[in-house]
Amino acid sequence: MIHEVDEALRRLLTGTGLTERGIEVVFDAPTRDFAARRNAPTVSVFLYGLREDTGRRQSGTVAEYDADGMVTGRRPAPRWFELAYLVTAWTNRPQDEHRLLAEVLQCLTATDTLPAGLLTGSLAELGLTVSLDIAGQDTGLPSVSDVWSSLGGELRPSVDLRVLAPLPGERAPAGPPVTEGLVLHAGDTTRDNPPSADGPGRRLRYQGTADPGPDGFAAPRERGLPPGRRPRGRAR
Repeated sequence: MIHEVDEALRRLLTGTGLTERGIEVVFDAPTRDFAARRNAPTVSVFLYGLREDTGRRQSGTVAEYDADGMVTGRRPAPRWFELAYLVTAWTNRPQDEHRLLAEVLQCLTATDTLPAGLLTGSLAELGLTVSLDIAGQDTGLPSVSDVWSSLGGELRPSVDLRVLAPLPGERAPAGPPVTEGLVLHAGDTTRDNPPSADGPGRRLRYQGTADPGPDGFAAPRERGLPPGRRPRGRAR
């Protein structure tokens, strides 16, 4: 899921025309080594924090369907995680950096949710909303100043971006739909005659393999009377 969020952010930023102007979008940590080897205008989108939003945790499972509406598998309800990114601009002059960072900020604040066309992999399959927010309050993640101190670089203008994205559970395949009735095999179950399923059997109630309908096999059905019995209320 993390790499899919990275790809969606890269598509979002490059869609504003950055690459056509020779501006790179990278996910490297903005350390001193990064600043020394940079040789082109760059936007760094550095992931520095990750935590689960436990308030969104749910129980139960979610069914998956094929084109015919049949259940093909089930997954636990997705769990939601907040990803914290430190977004910085790097050029040769501070004025150019401020101008580039303002352009990036305009793009990010104009987008409350990532468009579905930018999502890939499990994010696209789930079809859930992936929201963006510019952090304005403490949410338990490291502060920007602590991040810069850990990186060993000098504090510089940056955008503290938060992305809330779902993590899908492990998929469990579902068995094929039931289209036939139960087959009963009867026989001698003594020690010398163990039961076998290879012999003839009797299909209970149901015949054929047609669709049982919306009520399934619990739908009412006509039942014939045993020999010698007559319906109630009728003369002999």
